[in-house]
Amino acid sequence: MAAARPARTLWGMSSLTWTDTLALGQPRMDDTHREFVDLVASLEASLGGPAPATDSALEQLLAHTVEHFAQEERWMAAIGFSPENCHAFQHAHVLQVLREVTRLHREEGDLALVRQLVGELSKWFPVHAQAMDAALVEVMAERGFDAETGRIAVPVAADAAPITGCGGASCS
Repeated sequence: MAAARPARTLWGMSSLTWTDTLALGQPRMDDTHREFVDLVASLEASLGGPAPATDSALEQLLAHTVEHFAQEERWMAAIGFSPENCHAFQHAHVLQVLREVTRLHREEGDLALVRQLVGELSKWFPVHAQAMDAALVEVMAERGFDAETGRIAVPVAADAAPITGCGGASCS
């Protein structure tokens, strides 16, 4: 696994850095997660600089996060998750907040809100990755799902109830 890659900001170390504890053993997901962590660190580093740099960092994070979550939701659909599951609901909430903060920064230059977003994402992401995304990886492995090709070795049974929770043993 990759070593921690701390990012420097105006105030010292980034609030969110990649560490081995975030790695889930699913290469495509881990790469996507590393990129998310790097983009949050870039957003944090942009604070205190010119507003266009923060706007750009927010837009990059938003574009990445839209595709990041859509990718996971495509995987969930392929392996038997209900379209209305708690993992996807959490994604929708985070995207709603990210879009609103991006809008408010663009329109009002609200740096305090962007700083708060960075802090909240830095707390939320490790928990989300180690719980919900880890459960997704577990179900992907159980189904023999290949994230690159979309092939499933153990297809979902026609009469199987869709997964409405996160998919892990601790949440149905």
